[in-house]
Amino acid sequence: MASEVQSPPEHDQNMAALLTGIVNDIQDLFRQQVALVRTEVREDFRKTKEAAFPLAIGLWLAVLGSILLCITAALALSPAGANLLSYWASFGLVGVVVFLAGGGLVYFGKKKFESFNPLPDKSAEALKENLEWIAKPK
Repeated sequence: MASEVQSPPEHDQNMAALLTGIVNDIQDLFRQQVALVRTEVREDFRKTKEAAFPLAIGLWLAVLGSILLCITAALALSPAGANLLSYWASFGLVGVVVFLAGGGLVYFGKKKFESFNPLPDKSAEALKENLEWIAKPK
């Protein structure tokens, strides 16, 4: 007696195709969200570099200006004579200018850092929600 192989009903085939489509869609969504997180991290890293450069230069100039202002104060207080007045005035002028330039760059860099969030919060949160939904479907 020949055994007949029964083909599954058409309903089961449609259900299998539907489930396969859902799984493929979930995989595509996951890949797209991972790509979005990568893109956001890359963009935020670029912005961080742009903000860090003026901040670092500004801090360096502010330190240099502070050193020059300290030298100015020391020369102004020294009882060496009237000829040093031009020295301490020039040190003071250069120190103030460098200090203000450094302070301006520090302020600019700080504002630039505050203008963006270096972490990809929205994409990471959406990815987390999708992973939770996959792990615990309702």
